[in-house]
Amino acid sequence: MYVLRTNADLEPWRADTAWVAFVPTMGALHEGHESLIRQAAAAARGHPGGACLVSIFVNPTQFNDPADLARYPRTIENDLECCRRSGADAIYVPGPEDIYPPGESIPIPPLPDVAILPQLEDSHRPGHFAGVCQVVLRLLRLARPHEALFGEKDWQQFRVIDAMVESLGLPIRVVPIPTMRESDGLAMSSRNRFLSPAERRRAASLALALEGAARLTDPGQAQRHMADVLTQAGATIEYAVVREARSLMPISPGTFVPGATPRRALIAARIGSVRLIDNAPWPASLAGA
Repeated sequence: MYVLRTNADLEPWRADTAWVAFVPTMGALHEGHESLIRQAAAAARGHPGGACLVSIFVNPTQFNDPADLARYPRTIENDLECCRRSGADAIYVPGPEDIYPPGESIPIPPLPDVAILPQLEDSHRPGHFAGVCQVVLRLLRLARPHEALFGEKDWQQFRVIDAMVESLGLPIRVVPIPTMRESDGLAMSSRNRFLSPAERRRAASLALALEGAARLTDPGQAQRHMADVLTQAGATIEYAVVREARSLMPISPGTFVPGATPRRALIAARIGSVRLIDNAPWPASLAGA
């Protein structure tokens, strides 16, 4: 496995690689990331001269709170081992000067509409998706992949990046990969390590809320159910909503037609001081959508 620490390392590797499946990460890798890497490696093996590239870069422009950036876990040796055992061919670990060169302005692309919808991430983390789009576009232009794989746990982020790639006409397939979960349903996340044992037990309420909502076929009832489950667990709710899966637009009760289009139930909540997000297809009958 190649470890590429600068753009000068990346460029010749990329020039010699015919086809690339790319997994951009911020490190602190866990089994969810390993699933992404394994699937990227499998995709690469299906192409002559194909390779799986993983990047690790903790992007400062997508953090609203400097304290969150400071405490974001850096576990590079563990990350390298995760990449190795998951089948990555190369790992790109740039410094800030490679992503944001001094004296060079790295543009922020126009944000897709799906990035700035009310009651979702932008309402609670203003500017977050501007930073995400800026760094992801920069990485895509450096890595020049054919496919880029993203976890479904950050569903809105996946939709934002997919819409950005489409609007810019980039020849890249953005691939969503299902969320990996703990035995009690909690979505795997680097943030889970900050939960106390008691908070960790309460955090399972996000998955329970989604599971219960999936059995309901009225969006209003589903949203009330999620709010009730989270409140009973002592979570601080930022949002618990059902939206159109692609546009993430709210569902109008007056025009709601069951099964008409894929929809998604989405949650953001704090357990203690730890912010967690999760989502799932809604209702369960559309789980394959």
